[in-house]
Amino acid sequence: MADQDARSGEDKRPTGIPALRWEEPPEGPVLVLLDQTRLPAEEVELVCTDAPALVEAIRSLAVRGAPLLGIAGAYGVALAAVRGFDVAEAADALAGARPTAVNLAVGVRRARAAHQEALVRTGDAGQAATAALAAARALHREDAEASARMAAHGLALLDELLPAGGHRVLTHCNTGSLVSGGEGTAFAVALAAHRAGRLRRLWVDETRPLLQGARLTAYEAARNDMPYTLLTDNAAGSLFAAGEVDAVLIGADRIAADGSVANKVGSYPLAVLARYHHVPFIVVAPVTTVDPDTPDGASVEVEQRPGYEVTEVTAPQVPVTGAGGGIPVAPLGTQAYNPAFDVTPPELVTAIVTEEGAVSPVTTEALAELCARSRQVTIS
Repeated sequence: MADQDARSGEDKRPTGIPALRWEEPPEGPVLVLLDQTRLPAEEVELVCTDAPALVEAIRSLAVRGAPLLGIAGAYGVALAAVRGFDVAEAADALAGARPTAVNLAVGVRRARAAHQEALVRTGDAGQAATAALAAARALHREDAEASARMAAHGLALLDELLPAGGHRVLTHCNTGSLVSGGEGTAFAVALAAHRAGRLRRLWVDETRPLLQGARLTAYEAARNDMPYTLLTDNAAGSLFAAGEVDAVLIGADRIAADGSVANKVGSYPLAVLARYHHVPFIVVAPVTTVDPDTPDGASVEVEQRPGYEVTEVTAPQVPVTGAGGGIPVAPLGTQAYNPAFDVTPPELVTAIVTEEGAVSPVTTEALAELCARSRQVTIS
């Protein structure tokens, strides 16, 4: 089960926010998560002692973001193994918790494969559990390293596309250290630009309906002393028309083999706006987000979220009256269309930036070559 432990308001986290960590208290190993649904009002941690608690944390978006979901999935398999639960059952439940985010299944498979290989080789459940945990820790470490490399590649691309500097960057949803073992994906690029003195303004979409931009990206930007401004999603067009956007930086939850990008709903309209206004639209994601088994955008399974996320507004520390735990903003019985993601076709994507470099133009062949190069690096 998951327990909550609210931190004191006097407790100051470092800039690099620990969104997830493995701990081994006397009563047994646990996975500790920063509950992102409670930010920015309070920093509350969830303590997961089993896979079902982690599955619920994933579905409720207490833990979210493609790279971090992969890490969480791997640790979830290790948690089941170390505590003596059914590893196969835990792995299946974790992998299916959010269908669009490919990194989740990748992380689960990696830890499960390590567990199975060690179990076959040694016949010892303890050694198999140790192997699963080692795989999760390795993935965690690799993601932090990938984050730093994505930031470097992304900043180099920004400087190439916008040599005058003074970048004004629009971003959507949240792609910082809250979604990564490191400093994030798209946000990490903006942060690198800020540290290099080349970020003039970070435009932050509030990201309806769950406000990941307003609650999380603004939270991270403030902690890093970045120049940022929050806007409603439907104000983006006005911003483009005013000539105030030099580039769009977003993350991705799944990239199909043809370069179609599934990301937080609202990303596709930004790509259309960017193309019309001749603004670079850049996707930043680790190679593990590229799914060669998904041939194109039409093949992406888009998660449909509950309607109450649209018909109600949830705010931490505010009394709630709605069926979904929020404040009703629509008449009772209103139906809502609430896809978690939309898909941007490759022809609207200027470049995909990964830890192995950037792909531009975005084509099936270029992505396949990138993935092949990444596998060679991993093997060597």
